[in-house]
Amino acid sequence: MSMPLDQIDHSLLAALEADARLSFASLGEAVGLSKTPCWKRVQGLEQTGAIRGYHAALDPAALGLGTAAFVRVSVRFDQHTAFERAVSDHPMIMACHATVGDTDYLAHILARDMTDLDEFLRSELWRLPGVERFTTTIAMREIKSAGSLAANAARKT
Repeated sequence: MSMPLDQIDHSLLAALEADARLSFASLGEAVGLSKTPCWKRVQGLEQTGAIRGYHAALDPAALGLGTAAFVRVSVRFDQHTAFERAVSDHPMIMACHATVGDTDYLAHILARDMTDLDEFLRSELWRLPGVERFTTTIAMREIKSAGSLAANAARKT
């Protein structure tokens, strides 16, 4: 369940999403608030969960992770909880979503190269709890990543 956000909240979120290192003075100036009311607003957004944390945006290619894949996975009915726990702990699985359709999950995998991805698929993914089958799609190049949640949430309905 989401909380109602006003225009100032949306502006704060957009500014922080673009640069989470802004001082409260700079952030307040960007949205038309003084430092203390700005700090209180941000604190409220943190407490309600609208802001989950602050992170550095890392470049996968610069870290030697040049191969991206999306893997659709089917899991035995009685193994979903164990599978989800294992996925949460695996460093190569960047994101995983439960899905409706032909498979149960869609996982985003980052690997060093095709050999690394092949080793993961053959030696590790098959061993995760309940995995029955999977289908892999290799990404050729990234078109968009890290879209703006703030812009999406602020769009008019």
